[in-house]
Amino acid sequence: MSKQVAEKSLKHNKALRKITIISTFGGLLFGYDTGVINGALPFMSREDQLNLTPVTEGLVTSSLLFGAAFGAVFGGRLADHFGRRKMILQLALLFFIATMGCAFAPGSAVMILSRFLLGLAVGAASVMVPAFLAEMSPAERRGRMVTQNELMIVTGQLMAYVFNAILGTTMGDESANVWRWMLVIASVPAVVLWFGMLIVPESPRWLASKGKIGEALRVLKEIREENRAKMELEEIQDNIAQESEIKQATFKDLSVPWVRRIVMIGIGIAIVQQITGVNSIMYYGTQILERSGFSTDAALVANIANGVISVLATFVGIWLLGKVGRRPMLITGLIGTTASLLLIGILSFTLEGAPALPFAVLAMTITFLAFQQGAISPVTWLMLSEIFPLRLRGIGMGVTVFCLWITNFFVGFSFPILMAGVGLSTTFFIFAVLGVGAIMFVKKFLPETKGLSLEELESQFRNHVSVKVEKAEAKNEAM
Repeated sequence: MSKQVAEKSLKHNKALRKITIISTFGGLLFGYDTGVINGALPFMSREDQLNLTPVTEGLVTSSLLFGAAFGAVFGGRLADHFGRRKMILQLALLFFIATMGCAFAPGSAVMILSRFLLGLAVGAASVMVPAFLAEMSPAERRGRMVTQNELMIVTGQLMAYVFNAILGTTMGDESANVWRWMLVIASVPAVVLWFGMLIVPESPRWLASKGKIGEALRVLKEIREENRAKMELEEIQDNIAQESEIKQATFKDLSVPWVRRIVMIGIGIAIVQQITGVNSIMYYGTQILERSGFSTDAALVANIANGVISVLATFVGIWLLGKVGRRPMLITGLIGTTASLLLIGILSFTLEGAPALPFAVLAMTITFLAFQQGAISPVTWLMLSEIFPLRLRGIGMGVTVFCLWITNFFVGFSFPILMAGVGLSTTFFIFAVLGVGAIMFVKKFLPETKGLSLEELESQFRNHVSVKVEKAEAKNEAM
């Protein structure tokens, strides 16, 4: 009997592993498509290729981010309506078509349009894949399965940097079209995702929400022990019944002070993550290293270090989340990134033309990413999932994720223009000033959420506003 139980447990674990590996190819595509532009841009910008100006460079890079803002907002609603599995299948198709559009773009206009379509897929994947994993995973494995997607994102970026370096150093001098090869590689994981999702079941929670109880139980029995599958289905049905009775918040509810405050804090967290300038390094790292003194080939190879530290720091960040409070972790991360940006600005100014400058800048970008990926990014996504009570989650996550991607768009668009206009050192001084503002925001407005239930957090927000109102009324009476 124990042998049969062990065999069934092994079967369920294999099924969960298959689901995790296949679906997180969406995260891998997210990472590769955002990271590949880092190495492709110097080659596609040449006069005999797309002949990009600083403005069109910014548009090529940031059009993906603009598309991602809308993909993130509408992706969740589409998945709720049509199903997680079906929409991820459609995303794989969109990833493939948009990748081909980028790889064979005859000019900047087609490239910008294709990157926008790719952004729609990236943004939708950033919402759909974690939701799908959360609904497929057992409670005790949910954290590990969902964070696997974060690891696949940074792994995808690392892969992009590695392939950029290999192709750039081996083909860069011989083939002017090397950037097309860099971009077309993303079609391979898109094909894997599409064929893989054909053998992955639909989310049992979505099936139950549509009244398909028999199908939901069948899927649960594939990934759970039979008795647990039946118990979990009952829990899902109870939760769906409770959610149907909860009146979801709308934009009209923003007139309520505590609701407005919690949504504004969410927007602030999203903007703080982006104004550190992290994606200026993730998207333009090769050009930053070129401007500091590396050759194109050396910059492509050196940029791999940025990808490696991002992966390693993500592991550290996941471990720290269980040990350290959110506020101190975020403040420490912001102090580290702001100091790194300030040092890049100072070193670029004082060591201009010196042989040591490119290595000093590389050391600072690695330090920056260690703080960013090890502290700021993990806290951002965790707090955005924690601070919104159930009735606020729809509007809260929709607005904050949209603001996150739009801020990302402005950073991606403005960076090459700033570099061309005011130079490397001044550009990083600007980001350092923004970093100081981010630290002040977190210290003044951000609550600690570690160890608190959603209900306790909601109570804190309500009471905070009522205390402020009482104090104001008392002050008015005294006057």
